[in-house]
Amino acid sequence: MSSRTTTSFVTFLHPFVVAGYTDELPAGEYEVLADDDVMLSNSFAAYRRTATFLLIDWHAGKSELRAVDHRDLELALAQDQANANKHEIKNSAAALSPSEDQK
Repeated sequence: MSSRTTTSFVTFLHPFVVAGYTDELPAGEYEVLADDDVMLSNSFAAYRRTATFLLIDWHAGKSELRAVDHRDLELALAQDQANANKHEIKNSAAALSPSEDQK
């Protein structure tokens, strides 16, 4: 069985916490490394996720590679998007509502 590592980037618009860790990470762009086992058959290749890592760049050139469950990372991203949509709707409603002192 062989394996592959893929790299992608995710962007958080708000500070967030990933399950398994207690500290809040700042909003920003993060690199995600995913390790998959490649399972070959006669007719197709399938991939099974074996590990997911979140690369955190701290100040002063320090970085940390955190093992995370890919489902927890997806949940944190979904919560961040829901927060962004909530703020967007709130700001949109405020922009469309006339001010009470403008009569």
